[in-house]
Amino acid sequence: MRCPKCGSRDDKVIDSRQSRDGSSIRRRRHCLKCKYRYTTYEEIERSDLRVIKTDRTHEPFDRRKLAASIAKAFEKRSASLLTLEDMVDEIVHELETGGREVPSSVIGARVLEKLRQIDEVAYLRYASVYQRFHDVDQFVDAIHTLGRRIKPNALQRELFPQETAKENANAARRSREGAIKDHGRI
Repeated sequence: MRCPKCGSRDDKVIDSRQSRDGSSIRRRRHCLKCKYRYTTYEEIERSDLRVIKTDRTHEPFDRRKLAASIAKAFEKRSASLLTLEDMVDEIVHELETGGREVPSSVIGARVLEKLRQIDEVAYLRYASVYQRFHDVDQFVDAIHTLGRRIKPNALQRELFPQETAKENANAARRSREGAIKDHGRI
């Protein structure tokens, strides 16, 4: 590793830490020649992921292009940069585990799926470009489709969480079976 100040290759690693998401390692280095301190990041070398465009051409996957399109959908919305980065990380991870080539339609569908969970307005913005709405009616249909789905309120707890509902159903079934078995006995 060359020192960014003097260009020397003699350095010493002072500190190493993993990033929050565990995808990279941050190293603090100290140049032995000029005593300058600097930071380097070590990441896994990704395989060459290629995107198959709608016109059947291939191009290398560009994470920055994905992040820019998502950021454009979230423009002037109240989403944190961390939320956007986490979303991009999840999508990239899903794409990389799926194979070396991925159709652009799969990427768009994954982005829409994530956006629908986080922000409906950002979802509509992205969908209007991705699905190429040609007139207002298509846009209105997309809005109505969003309005019909059930929205969980993050501030309100579930009245019957899945585990509790299953336990209650099993207890009721056991109670009924016991009552049928003991029917007529005193």
